[in-house]
Amino acid sequence: MTIDLAHVDTKAAFHHLMKRELHFPDWYGVSWDAFWDAIIAVVEMPDTVVLRNWETFAAACPKDMLILRDIIANYPLEKPGKQLLLAP
Repeated sequence: MTIDLAHVDTKAAFHHLMKRELHFPDWYGVSWDAFWDAIIAVVEMPDTVVLRNWETFAAACPKDMLILRDIIANYPLEKPGKQLLLAP
């Protein structure tokens, strides 16, 4: 699955897009803890999720991008066989 982040320039926009594309539950909130919980234990994730055009988000939200990179690094450790990838 590929998710395009080309127009995502806020933390809230990122989380709303993830909620819609990955079918998170209605109670999903705009937080990194909620994102981690959702991808680890709440929804059945595809084996691979590619985040494209992430550069706008990285430039607009550098601290959030660091958190996202940490999640990307740790995700396959928690969910072997699954991965989140960044692609241009």
